[in-house]
Amino acid sequence: MKESDLQQSRDEEMMQQLRLRANELLLREEWEQSIQTYSHFISLCQTHISNPQIRPDPKLQKSLCLAFSNRAEARLKTRDFDGSLKDCDEALKIENTHFKTLMCKGKILLSLDRYNLAINCFKIANLDHPSNADSETLNGYLEKCKKLEFLSRSGAFDFSTWVLNGFKGRIPELAEYIGAVEIKKSEISGRGLVATKNIDFGSLLLVNKAIATERGILPESKAGDLGENAQMVMWKNFVDKIVESTSNCKKTRCLISMLSDGENEESLEVPDISKFRPESEQDCSFSNKKIDMEVILNILDVNSLVEETFSSKFSGKNGDHHGVGLWVLASFVNHSCNPNAKRFHIGDHVIVHASRDIKEGEEITLGYYDVFSPLKTRKEMAQNWGFDCHCKRCKFEIDISLKHEMGEIEMGYEIGVDVGTTVYKLEESMKRWTVRGKLKGYLRASFWKVYSELFLSEKLMRKWGRRVPAMEVVVESVVEAVGGDERVLRVVIEGMKRSGGGGLVEMEKAMKLGRGVYGKVMKKQAMRSILGL
Repeated sequence: MKESDLQQSRDEEMMQQLRLRANELLLREEWEQSIQTYSHFISLCQTHISNPQIRPDPKLQKSLCLAFSNRAEARLKTRDFDGSLKDCDEALKIENTHFKTLMCKGKILLSLDRYNLAINCFKIANLDHPSNADSETLNGYLEKCKKLEFLSRSGAFDFSTWVLNGFKGRIPELAEYIGAVEIKKSEISGRGLVATKNIDFGSLLLVNKAIATERGILPESKAGDLGENAQMVMWKNFVDKIVESTSNCKKTRCLISMLSDGENEESLEVPDISKFRPESEQDCSFSNKKIDMEVILNILDVNSLVEETFSSKFSGKNGDHHGVGLWVLASFVNHSCNPNAKRFHIGDHVIVHASRDIKEGEEITLGYYDVFSPLKTRKEMAQNWGFDCHCKRCKFEIDISLKHEMGEIEMGYEIGVDVGTTVYKLEESMKRWTVRGKLKGYLRASFWKVYSELFLSEKLMRKWGRRVPAMEVVVESVVEAVGGDERVLRVVIEGMKRSGGGGLVEMEKAMKLGRGVYGKVMKKQAMRSILGL
């Protein structure tokens, strides 16, 4: 036997061993090792095929196609989306209707929320392999993609069944959605989201999937050491996930690079909102290089969000549950102490909706901290966030705080003066100062704690009822000024229950308040259930 023939035989034997070993590692779910072994096989296989002295072997071409397809599966498991897609494309160059590869590519595109492209993959697989044993699985993926594509286009989310089941079972399937908003230069800070049309109370603004999240139960400790250590571990894990995501997906790297790192806010480019749509094809060539770790840390420091587990029943988590994540588009929403939007979290998605009516051209804002707090407390919380709020409400309350009577009211609030006295003094002072409209709502929101204690106490209402505004009047002004809130809703519901459940008008008002808190994502029956009516 010639030396060349002997070498060819040895190569073929080695390729066979590598292929079998790689398949075994894949079955054992040892992803990294299987990727390495498939890579070795693919390299030898390509060298063998490209050798003009060796007769072409169709079986080897099929083996190469399957190796690319299997390596794509393994890379998908490690969330290496770019590498996985590249492998799929290489496999499809060899056999353009390869069922397993089309399934794999469809799953990758689905993971990247690129629903239409995923649908095309599954349709081709279904068309060319109608009697495949995995047709049931394929049809399942195809229907899921169609549903998510419709949700992404329409925003017609409905959580009614989940709510009526007491938030048990599988959470609703969510798609990325962008409503009537665009990115513009912000009068508040840097860039912000702005409404492109008039938006009704409760309307969905956006649903945004996290680049990465980290969650855990943080043990309470008076000394704080245990909790702080757990937080540091959570933060490190979160940073590691972000680094991995930027390494494995060029589009993720591209999107994150658009976020502010806290420097030169005013000079930052204002990206078109279309770049954030799941199906967008954009030039990410400038993002081929890895983002510097220091830059990543600065971006996360400025843009990462803490999950608001306390503010919504949707979270379904205990009070000691904590979570942190990076939602790229949601990061463009600035803070205001008179916000017009609310957010809550389901799974890895953040849902943002209008908490009061929003006018075309108005910037979308959230409360980064509790806006139902007095001015002094809000200023302290803003400093903890690393900024100073200059919204209309804060400017107004700073001017009002200079008045002698306001100082007395604030002092009485701090030392726990009778809530009826505090409310009475504040309302009388606002009359003297000719405070009207939203400005009244600002101050009432700052002292909501005393208003709610008064309205929830039958004894105090018998004493002060005729000397203070009706609960309905206060609620309406507060919601108009700072948007819907669970605590305001709770007072309204308790008032309805005390009066025997209220009539149709009262019920509809409560339902509207509920839509401001939870959004228009459920039918009336589910909303009544969550409100306890």
